[in-house]
Amino acid sequence: MQKPKSLVTGGAGFIGSHVAAHLLKNGHEVVVLDDLSGGFRDNVPPAARFVEGSILNIDLVENIFEQYGFDYVFHLAAYAAEGLSHFIRRFNYTNNLIGSVNLINAAVNHDVRCFVFTSSIAVYGAAQLPMTETTIPQPEDPYGVAKLAVERDLEAARRIFGLNYIIFRPHNVYGERQNIGDRYRNVVGIFMNQIMRGEALTIFGDGTQTRAFSHIDDVAPIIARSIDAEDAYGEVFNIGADVPCTVSELAQEVCMAMDVPLRVEHLPPRNEVQHAHADHSKAALAFGYRPATALREGVRKMAQWARQAGSRVAKPFEGIEISRNLPPSWAEAVATQAGEHVP
Repeated sequence: MQKPKSLVTGGAGFIGSHVAAHLLKNGHEVVVLDDLSGGFRDNVPPAARFVEGSILNIDLVENIFEQYGFDYVFHLAAYAAEGLSHFIRRFNYTNNLIGSVNLINAAVNHDVRCFVFTSSIAVYGAAQLPMTETTIPQPEDPYGVAKLAVERDLEAARRIFGLNYIIFRPHNVYGERQNIGDRYRNVVGIFMNQIMRGEALTIFGDGTQTRAFSHIDDVAPIIARSIDAEDAYGEVFNIGADVPCTVSELAQEVCMAMDVPLRVEHLPPRNEVQHAHADHSKAALAFGYRPATALREGVRKMAQWARQAGSRVAKPFEGIEISRNLPPSWAEAVATQAGEHVP
């Protein structure tokens, strides 16, 4: 029996590399497409074929679809910095929307069986809690707008061309192989990197913002096996942890896991949703989904990996398009990189 062939975009990144590994365990042939802008070559599972390149390269996308004849596409390539997306609007829409459309076009033209897309609970905005799949999306940042636009495009592609899809809206995923050097996203990794560099943990505002932090082991396996549940085709699912906590509480958990005293520097608040957590009962019905990793357990697992991996140098984003209202700590980093003086 021929193995199913699956494309994983962003498979050198955090969630994508875990999804690729689970697909291999499930008997798939896996091709990873990644431009290594946010991922690392050594994240790619050894049994996967690796193609270095961008989803913006239409010729490359067409060539690999033609060459491999994919049955399934798992689209995880994105630049997922919600707060920063206000200041990199063109970059955000080009990478997160246009790049996705390139893949959808190819999936339609090559008769892909199902297109699995990782969206985000950023599509909800400051919605009523807990966020459910029936909540009317009202994204508050360009990142969420782009994700919602791709969701709508997939709906149109299914209606017009019969392209099956499954959409996941994960949230605040953390765990091993996360890019802890990224200063704009993934607060668990940011905290651990700051600790290993001897820095204080930086928190925007007073730290009372709440999120439900989701360990990768509760997310990646479900995404990988979702295509076996054909009743899920054409549906949207929240996926992640059930129990929210404040950012201040998270900082305490990370310090405990890293065995260091709590040392926090509060920065001016940034424009972000104050409270965000989701309901997962729909995923439970479709996939038997039950998040099993408690925050303390997951943070300790990640901390063990982070100590072995070591700290990473956090590089400022090089393509800021709008500097107005940029959070001061980000503006300082950008100006320092450019050789400017910030008073």
